[in-house]
Amino acid sequence: MYDQPTTTEIDASEPGFRIDPVLARSWLLVNGAQYGKFAPAGLSRADIVVLDIEDAVAPKDKLSARDNVVRWLSSDEGKGDWVRVNGFGTPWWADDLAALATVPVGGVMLAMVESPDHVTETAARLPNVPIVALVETARGLERISEIASSKNTFRLAFGIGDFRRDTGFGGDPLTLAYARSRFTIAAKAAHLPSAIDGPTVGSSSLKLSEATAVSVEFGMTGKICLTPDQCHLVNEGLSPSQDEISWAREFFAEFEADGGEIRNGSDLPRIARATKILELARSYGITTSEFDDVEPGHPPAPSDTFHH
Repeated sequence: MYDQPTTTEIDASEPGFRIDPVLARSWLLVNGAQYGKFAPAGLSRADIVVLDIEDAVAPKDKLSARDNVVRWLSSDEGKGDWVRVNGFGTPWWADDLAALATVPVGGVMLAMVESPDHVTETAARLPNVPIVALVETARGLERISEIASSKNTFRLAFGIGDFRRDTGFGGDPLTLAYARSRFTIAAKAAHLPSAIDGPTVGSSSLKLSEATAVSVEFGMTGKICLTPDQCHLVNEGLSPSQDEISWAREFFAEFEADGGEIRNGSDLPRIARATKILELARSYGITTSEFDDVEPGHPPAPSDTFHH
């Protein structure tokens, strides 16, 4: 009943390795006007590639960017990639969806969602296509529980840049703590996968690692990336750590050695946490052999904020 999940060998180092979007950590935005960047993005460590025909593209280039995306998604290389489309009510929204209805698309990230109707209307034009609702304004945050509860919302994502522009907030994690908490609580209450955090601007690895740790602390299990180089650090930061995997394996060993019976009220939560850690390690292609050299001991249980 409480057996550890078996480990399946998955080579996550393979170019173009993709993760189920329910578990996806790195969501790489690629400028739709720059067709030459599509193929390198497809060979990156991104869990999901999102071709961007919204904020990354100037109004004068919207049509050519849309054409680029349709051309790419129609090719063998582009099948399964996502698209960030222009928001409901913009001059481009309806035409974006009409174009995507003609090609295989993995899903859409809908910009500037401020109402569940924005998701519903988008889904009506793209049936059976998963929709990530990108909430980027104070108005959207005030209705985030309704947005999350829409039957057509697949995941929530936090558009930090536009949210800060809309509200005047700074970028300090403490300043944005309330907003991030709302995303996590709304997603959990609506039985959605955990929310996707916004991007970190800049090339500093330390800054990106610190920002990803903030995402984890707020229960967010995905993060938007702006360059392929960011994906590896984001994937690493949002994956079970060596200590977490070691703790999970040791917990199950000790539990089975004690007879495999519930001993106290903390066992069931720890069983669930340890099972989830090992399942995620398998899903992300982290094999147990990578952790065989861990020094013996009793690592502490992972933080309760680690969950998917």
